[in-house]
Amino acid sequence: MQFADRLNKVETSAIRELFKLLGKPGIISFAGGFPDPALFDVQGIQESANAVLANSPGAVLQYGATEGYQPLREGISGFMANKGAIAKPEGLIVTTGSQQALDLIGKTMISTGDKVIVEAPTFLATIQCFRLYGAHIIGAPIDADGVDVDRLEKLIEEHKPKLVYLIPTFGNPSGATLSLARRKRILEIAARTKTLVVEDDPYGELYFDQPPPLSLLALSEQVSGSRDWLAHCGSFSKILSPGLRVGWLIAPPELLAKATMCKQFSDAHTSNLTQAIAAHYLTLNRLDVALAVVRKTYAQRASVMADSLHRELGSSIEFNQPQGGMFFWARLTGANNKGRNAPEFAKRAIDRGVAFVPGAPFFAHDPDLSTLRLSFATVGLEKIVEGIERLGRAL
Repeated sequence: MQFADRLNKVETSAIRELFKLLGKPGIISFAGGFPDPALFDVQGIQESANAVLANSPGAVLQYGATEGYQPLREGISGFMANKGAIAKPEGLIVTTGSQQALDLIGKTMISTGDKVIVEAPTFLATIQCFRLYGAHIIGAPIDADGVDVDRLEKLIEEHKPKLVYLIPTFGNPSGATLSLARRKRILEIAARTKTLVVEDDPYGELYFDQPPPLSLLALSEQVSGSRDWLAHCGSFSKILSPGLRVGWLIAPPELLAKATMCKQFSDAHTSNLTQAIAAHYLTLNRLDVALAVVRKTYAQRASVMADSLHRELGSSIEFNQPQGGMFFWARLTGANNKGRNAPEFAKRAIDRGVAFVPGAPFFAHDPDLSTLRLSFATVGLEKIVEGIERLGRAL
């Protein structure tokens, strides 16, 4: 068969391929980016499912509006207001996970050869998605405080990109959180240069102690003109359930209209049933209680992982302690003659019964082969200790 030329620009996900190696018994996996299913509020979701099927079965089992189920659009508007962001129901569309929101942005904004700036490293699926639409992707370096804004500004001035994609809060894979000062500067740059900034925020509610800075969307009210150049992607996948496949896109009206048109071609609309379940769930006032448990659990796991990495790998590895989210981003230092090649380390780790994701696939170009991502979200405390001990032996 002769497949579309666009498929020559992408490969299967390195992470998905890694999962094929995880079937042997007893393996401890730090590779996934999934929330812990043991923390899902099954009772609340079940109550909501029963309620919507009892009260409005015809509506929730029928076709619906491409823009989304209106009670959910209103619920998301309220959810965002609690996070300090103004998002009217008519100013957002419901998507099948936030990944569809990114795909719709790719469809509506990117032509072959267009330049797009992303963080280096960034979410692997975004690299793949934007490449599929022909983007020339440019990486902007990051540190513990998020993207290097001085460097980003120079890249924008040099390349005049079609858009900039950022995960400002507890990034995947970096775990980094963009500082408040940098957030405001990015909005100022976007308004001045008329550059679309796409804010992806699936992890913002997963903070451990103090809430992170306000989102770019919330802060845009303070920076004149910036809202016109800002799109915001959100999701309930990491805080409620990924199986519901409910996300959203908030964007300027013209972009939102084009995205809605493209969604009509893709899936007509996100499942009315799962939208209705999510909408009803938001009325139960259970989300904050459920999130408190998730935050406490993830914070404990992140603390134990940090202690274990220091104890078992010592100066052979360096990382910044995450303040939320689901990931550690680490770098092999080469100390103690332990080597700096993360892909080779990953193979030895699999043989020892533990898995992580080498960092190279998260770079659009010039990958750092010494980097790796570790997720603590789905692994219990004892297994974290045991898994890091295995990593120490594998290194």
